[in-house]
Amino acid sequence: MCVNQVCLPGYSEKGVTPISTSMVAYILCGLFGALVGVGLFELVRRNMAAAKRAEMEEQAKHVVQNAQREAENVLKEAKFEAKDLVFQAKSELEKEQKAKLVELSAVEKRLIQREESLDRKLATLEKRESETQRREQESTRREEGLAAKESACAKAEREHREALERVAGMTAEEAKKHLIVEMESQARLDAAGMVKRTIEEARENAEREAREIITRSIQRVVRDYVSESTISVVPIPNDAMKGRIIGREGRNIRAIEAATGIDLIIDETPEAVIISGFDPLRREIAKVSLERLMHDGRIHPTRIEEIVGKVKDDIDKLMYEEAEKIIFELGLSDFHPELIKVLGRLKYRTSYGQNNLYHAREASYICGIMASELGLDARLARRGALLHDIGKAVSHEEEGPHAMLGAEIAKKYGESPKIVNAIAAHHEQVEPICPESVLVAAAEALSAARPGARREALESYVKRLEKLESLAMGQKGVQKAYAIQAGREIRVIVRQEDITDAESFQLSRELAKKIEQELTYPGQIKVTVIRESRYVEYAK
Repeated sequence: MCVNQVCLPGYSEKGVTPISTSMVAYILCGLFGALVGVGLFELVRRNMAAAKRAEMEEQAKHVVQNAQREAENVLKEAKFEAKDLVFQAKSELEKEQKAKLVELSAVEKRLIQREESLDRKLATLEKRESETQRREQESTRREEGLAAKESACAKAEREHREALERVAGMTAEEAKKHLIVEMESQARLDAAGMVKRTIEEARENAEREAREIITRSIQRVVRDYVSESTISVVPIPNDAMKGRIIGREGRNIRAIEAATGIDLIIDETPEAVIISGFDPLRREIAKVSLERLMHDGRIHPTRIEEIVGKVKDDIDKLMYEEAEKIIFELGLSDFHPELIKVLGRLKYRTSYGQNNLYHAREASYICGIMASELGLDARLARRGALLHDIGKAVSHEEEGPHAMLGAEIAKKYGESPKIVNAIAAHHEQVEPICPESVLVAAAEALSAARPGARREALESYVKRLEKLESLAMGQKGVQKAYAIQAGREIRVIVRQEDITDAESFQLSRELAKKIEQELTYPGQIKVTVIRESRYVEYAK
């Protein structure tokens, strides 16, 4: 083994390469150098840390010094501000003290003034009290004097009354009763005169306004629609058609009469056949059926029954369409279909020769115009007037007044309570519940009573005039009575010595009420009472 080679312990000679001495020396020098470097680095680091610590201590000293200086400055500023606040507080306190002193002095002055015022009032009250006591004493003396004078006056009045009773020949109670009777009589006359003047003024104004409204209403819708009451005339192309209508042994004419319920009159009237019957609907069915049969040319019993059945259906449809047309003209809507059917049946119903459907239309127009003039519900008024006579469509089938029947029909088909009341009240069988009900009754009377609207039988007309004159002649003090203007006015002449002007006024009112109660008439009747004073003297 060589001296320069070194074997590491624990390794065999065969398994390890031997290291030289120079290499070991080199490794040891390297380790020593590293140790020296680490020591130098640690020394430098410590020197740098010491320098940094010294620098930080120096900075801390500067910060502390700056903080001390700032604290001293803040303290000085705080002392100055505290002094200012103390000074301001002192000045405000002084001001408040001065204000309170001023206020206290003012309160003191007011208290002094009040005290002086109370002293003056107390003195015044004492003075018034003494004055009141003096007046009470004086009043007591006066009362005593008045009592003595009153007793003297009562004694003088009693003596005076006794003297008057001896002179007049009646007691004071009798004179009082007589005076009361005279005063009552005079008061009645004065009241009658005042009532007369008031009623005349109100009547003049009301009549003028009502006349204008009614005139405008009637002028806008008036039309004549009086129809024949019992017969209809059907023109035929030639007289040979009469034989065909009669048929073999009269079987055709009997079939027509049986199917329509009317009388067919075929006489010597040229080119005309007369249909007679009181029911306008049946007459219309017979007339249209006859016209269709003549146009068709086939006239025999089977064909007659067929045509009459078709005509009935067509006329039912025509009545419905006519009612719808009138409802549309009046600007109304929301009618039950069955109610429209009932309304359409009025097309072939008449009253005193006046067509009921067209009368209802005219009354509806008049009622709507009057309602508009008076500021009421025009649609409600028109609807009530249009339906007011629907009871006449079934009055020949059911018992009861047509107004109540119509009200039941309207209620059944959903009309409002006001419409039902307007129908029921238009002949005063129930009380009206709204102004429109009164207007419906007025419009119905206007449409029925205007000249030319209705025909009246001569016998009933004459009886009405006689009854009107007899009612007037039955009144006290009446000398003569005349029914004029076709029974629309009664003029009553009274005896001047039996009745006064005030009593004449009362007579006109009583007679008007009696006519309303006992007579049935269209429209209204004017009652005129005439009293004439004549004074005659002769010059000799």
